[in-house]
Amino acid sequence: MAAHTLLGICGSLRAGSCNRKLMREAARLFDPAAFAEADLRLPLYDGDLEDTQGIPPAVQRLADQIAAADAVVIAGPEYNKSISGVLKNALDWVSRTEGTPWRDKPVAILSATGGRAGGERTQFALRLCLVPFRARVLPGPEVLVGQAREQFDAAGRLTNERYERAVASLMEALKAEIAR
Repeated sequence: MAAHTLLGICGSLRAGSCNRKLMREAARLFDPAAFAEADLRLPLYDGDLEDTQGIPPAVQRLADQIAAADAVVIAGPEYNKSISGVLKNALDWVSRTEGTPWRDKPVAILSATGGRAGGERTQFALRLCLVPFRARVLPGPEVLVGQAREQFDAAGRLTNERYERAVASLMEALKAEIAR
């Protein structure tokens, strides 16, 4: 199978977040020809800002990264039973850019949380947010990493074989979706 480009989007800004580690594990198991991590340090969406200054360069860069990637993997924490404000803000901004960067883009979703459920609600909410963009969001296998702080070693690698197999299976499904 040909090598692909993969864009990783982490819904947490913390460099050491478990979702960032999970996103990087997904990239490692995907083994892309090129991998880029999106930067979600964007201004808060503001229609007045857009009207007076246009699309911020960082937002356009994100939209261009999405459009250029063969596939996107999104790792999202669960904040108050939904997606993080950072991730929602990025989705809102990208929706304002020219073109349709998400359209028909293969997307895999993963999540890691401190609780037992592993982010079921954030995945559900994120799927709803992606519907209007008409991305090809994979239905599964679901990767829900619970008690996330205990699931990674000091190098950021998953220590639980069940989770690693689930991520590998999701990445194989993502490759198959690209080929579709």
